[in-house]
Amino acid sequence: MDFFAQQAKVRRSSRTLVLLFALAVLAIVVAVDLICAFVLRVGLRPGPLLGISVAVVVLIGLCSLYRVASLAGGGAAVARSMNAIEVPGDTTDPQWQRLRNVIEEVAIASGVPVPDIYVMQDEPAINAFAAGYTPNDAAVCVTQGCLDKLNRDELQGVIAHEFSHVLNGDMRLNVRLIGLLFGIMAIGVIGRFLLWGGYFGGGRRRRDGDNNGNLALAGVALLLVGAIGLFFGRLIQAAVARTRESLADASAVQFTRQTSGIAGALKKIAALTEGSALQAPRRDEVRHMLFGDAEQRSWFATHPPILERIRALEPGFDPSELDAINRQWLADGGDPDSISPHPASPDWARAAHAFAAADGDADVSGPLPGFPPAAADGAAPALPAQDAVRTVTAARVLAQVGSPGRADHREAARLHARIPPAAAAAARDPRGAIAVLLALAISEHPDLKEQQMQIVSRAFDAASADATQRLAAGLVDLHPMLRLPLAQLAFPALKRRPRPEIDRFVGTLDALIHADGRVDLDEFCLAKLVQSQVVAALDPSAHFRPGTRKLGDVREELRDLAALLAHFGNDDEERARRAFQAAMQEALPGTAVMYALPDDWQAALDRALDALAHLTSEGKQLTVRALTRAIAEDGKVTAAESEMLRVVCAELGCPLPASLGDPP
Repeated sequence: MDFFAQQAKVRRSSRTLVLLFALAVLAIVVAVDLICAFVLRVGLRPGPLLGISVAVVVLIGLCSLYRVASLAGGGAAVARSMNAIEVPGDTTDPQWQRLRNVIEEVAIASGVPVPDIYVMQDEPAINAFAAGYTPNDAAVCVTQGCLDKLNRDELQGVIAHEFSHVLNGDMRLNVRLIGLLFGIMAIGVIGRFLLWGGYFGGGRRRRDGDNNGNLALAGVALLLVGAIGLFFGRLIQAAVARTRESLADASAVQFTRQTSGIAGALKKIAALTEGSALQAPRRDEVRHMLFGDAEQRSWFATHPPILERIRALEPGFDPSELDAINRQWLADGGDPDSISPHPASPDWARAAHAFAAADGDADVSGPLPGFPPAAADGAAPALPAQDAVRTVTAARVLAQVGSPGRADHREAARLHARIPPAAAAAARDPRGAIAVLLALAISEHPDLKEQQMQIVSRAFDAASADATQRLAAGLVDLHPMLRLPLAQLAFPALKRRPRPEIDRFVGTLDALIHADGRVDLDEFCLAKLVQSQVVAALDPSAHFRPGTRKLGDVREELRDLAALLAHFGNDDEERARRAFQAAMQEALPGTAVMYALPDDWQAALDRALDALAHLTSEGKQLTVRALTRAIAEDGKVTAAESEMLRVVCAELGCPLPASLGDPP
């Protein structure tokens, strides 16, 4: 899947959505005008009808804005509106542990922060959704039916499907659609109130029967208009959602490189009694963002027919297989692992093998096919040496942006399994997350370390300082490829802390980084990720930045960024100069730009990232291609170059997996 092409499609879908919504509002305005002309006896005079039309448009607009504003908290707000329960980081529930492990793995493989995780405990059907404005504030919510009825491969297929919505930009479109539908339905709500007031007006009804009769009549008419508006709203909802769902199925297959997981989940939806139907009162609001349709049968289906989705994944599928699945399910007492019509492929088994050990789903005592030999203790395969390099090309990196594949999944499994257990457990705890992130900034040098620990002690209590010191000691030998994945695990817990505490943490992290009077690249990358993926996520709707600028408009900022990346990626300045020129010719061919490093590289990098974040999808694609050319000029990419490019791409909204290119 082409990430940048999909972003462009989402923008076109947004414009189509606005056009369809405008047509629906126009139809509602005409209908209300005709009703008012009859009930209020104003005829077809332009003056009164214009006022009524403006009032209707303002009402629908305000209701839509209100609903969108109520979801300004990001994906978590949508999940809570569905009465979902958040999965805590220290959960001991085996089902919740398995869900958290699956989502963490997919997040690392996708190069995005671990989303908030929710479960709709009162929903026995198989369903799920992802919501939010950006990947930084996303939430993934699954039903209890997913946990009870799906095996691990099937659950992974569903989660991969939902992550494709996160990566393809569908979530913003979905939140807007919720607001627009709410505005359209407001007319029917007003009609209901008028009908109630007209028929149950008490003493006023007896004194002024005619007026109350007209009021009731207006209520009935507005209810009818509201129903018509809802009809058009559902059509819009269904039209926008169906194509995005087909794409998400295909993206999930691309990620897992096997069809049995997601196909198995769809077969269980088709075969089992509960299917994907939800019971929640607000299911209609979110039906366009669900994994399966919220109702068993609907004229306004937001998803392609279930059998059509299965056949797209398995062309030889026989519908009679569904009866066998149902019989087997009943015979085995509802064991999610008992139904394996098409067992996971060997490639998928190899990919999932190492990571599955984290939640007890697999035995990793033996060697792993396709991986380096396991350690003597049976742990996950070792990571490459810290000075190992990877061969990359611009085409390979661009293919990884927002489109993780099997190799990225395998690498994520390996990285996740190698994160120290104590650090991972602390990262999932709201207070421990602060200690983990501060520990990543603590120096190994005794004098500087002592100075930094004094800074931590002044900012936080003794327990937090002790935890930071213990974690710092345990992370001394942390592989550089594990720094950002560990930070990703900590971000969801950190976001749950009170805003004043987060602000104090950000100030403390900055003080630690500047304690020695200089800032290293890895320190800058950590601070920038915290700023973009934690602080910005606290107010997601305010920090969403649509791309409108062309690459030529930010030429100076691109020059500074390319120069800095070339400088940090090469020990020799002549090689850095060649890498810089290759990057600039890739982005702006035929343009002569001199290689020069800015005096204040941090300030220049901040300015460059802020400006480039406003680029169009085409501009961002050229930028990523150019920067990849810079680091690939010598045919290799180090861990430091990879980390910096990932941070840059995170700022641009172009998530990259944990490692670039092909494994060393």
